[in-house]
Amino acid sequence: MSEAQGFDALAGLSSNPQAAAPAEPKIDAQGRSYATGKRKNAIARVWIKPGTGKITVNGRDQEVYFARPVLRMMIAQPLQVTERLGQFDVDVTVEGSGLSGQAGAIRHGLSKALTYYEPALRPVLKPHGFLTRDSRVVERKKYGKAKARRSFQFSKR
Repeated sequence: MSEAQGFDALAGLSSNPQAAAPAEPKIDAQGRSYATGKRKNAIARVWIKPGTGKITVNGRDQEVYFARPVLRMMIAQPLQVTERLGQFDVDVTVEGSGLSGQAGAIRHGLSKALTYYEPALRPVLKPHGFLTRDSRVVERKKYGKAKARRSFQFSKR
């Protein structure tokens, strides 16, 4: 095949993501979708399956694991936006970071799992930023400084 023919074959392919056919759902033998979510140093492994809306985090109910209502609300956001609240049972294993980072990781993983289970939900979740990995992490401390950017107190005299 000549170079020109190879180029012509590629010219027919569209780079427009909307033009691509909708992806196939990724569902395992037990009817679950799996995804990983990350935030700060937290990594969440999320499984979703059709159910009553029960959310389990590290073997405990979400009300027990996340005492602050703000964190529970954060986890439920992808389900509220897609109007799937109470339709999926969510099982999560999360480690690393603090509670806020873990809640963010669960939200990210849950959003990805929803798109794997129902690819049509991707255009709903994407504008809200739930599918984007929040790459902000703590800045390292530098030598000659008290913290990452804070300098030691300076005395002119």
